[in-house]
Amino acid sequence: MKRYYKKNKKVPSSAIAKSGTFIRAKKSLGQNFLKSETALRKIIEVGEIKQDDVILEIGPGRGALTEKLLEKAGTVIAVEKDYELFEFLKIKFAEQITSGILVLVHDDILKFDITRVWQNVFERTLGSCDGNEQRKFSAENFCGESENILPNPKTYKIIANIPYNITGAILKKFLEETHQPEMMVLMVQHEVAQRIIGNSPSSAKAMAGKKESILSISVKAYGEPKMIAKVEKRYFSPAPKVDSAIISIKNISRKNFNSPLEEYPLGGGGNASTPSRERATPQEGNKVDEQKFWEIVKTGFAHKRKKLSSNLKTLSKNGSLASVLEGLGNKRAEDLSLADWIVLAREETNPPLE
Repeated sequence: MKRYYKKNKKVPSSAIAKSGTFIRAKKSLGQNFLKSETALRKIIEVGEIKQDDVILEIGPGRGALTEKLLEKAGTVIAVEKDYELFEFLKIKFAEQITSGILVLVHDDILKFDITRVWQNVFERTLGSCDGNEQRKFSAENFCGESENILPNPKTYKIIANIPYNITGAILKKFLEETHQPEMMVLMVQHEVAQRIIGNSPSSAKAMAGKKESILSISVKAYGEPKMIAKVEKRYFSPAPKVDSAIISIKNISRKNFNSPLEEYPLGGGGNASTPSRERATPQEGNKVDEQKFWEIVKTGFAHKRKKLSSNLKTLSKNGSLASVLEGLGNKRAEDLSLADWIVLAREETNPPLE
């Protein structure tokens, strides 16, 4: 234990050692540890965790949320980049690691490959042992192995108080992942949460003219985001400069890229920002190329103050978007709903026959 406690040679009391409060948060890793029991309970409640669920926790920190997850879930995969915290968690949850309920991974979440960990969790034991016979799981252990370890991996949920400095990167990685989570419950900055919700029916600001952003469209393209609760900065240690919020993203899938054309009326805006997934069914000839969709969205938001028609005029091949853009009039990218972007991408993906 002495190796964790650098400023004082005395070993911390058992209570302090168990809580991990002697480990200082690292600003470089975006660490702000949640200390509100009410917020922790709300996260668990929203996660709708069942006994057979597999939960991926990003940045478990001192393990406050991890403890709650282990009480409900069948398996928790906790990925911690901070080696000092990883070593602390390895001791704190030694029993759960031994029993297989907790898979503790020392890795950078942005380099983490969920498909390769399935092999360890469900098929075989993987890892190198240190002198204490403790398992160390790392993506490096998988180097050179097949990418297709499990063709149909078990579904999973992401529930985490994520590092705020990589929120966008985490959303992009897992929403665009080949094996997407079925649901995400995240603690993010309150301002970021508002941007993600954008002009959604569930947004309190929708009627006040809240605009969409490339972030909100990026999330809504794959799931249904909802603001759950605001969490004041005083409930974190150390306290960040801004308040936070719990959000959920449910029904994560790629159905929006495979939905019939009638699902997306042009210029729907507002309440059409998240098309119905219940009625969405694949239809040949109406599918949207995912890469083309993002090319159009990124080009459309490149110059926010310009009209969309000006931003996209160089992208349209053979004038395939001309009629759609004409129907949008003088709208800017921020005025378009997800449905509008889907129509634009489909038009570019499947231009009408001449």
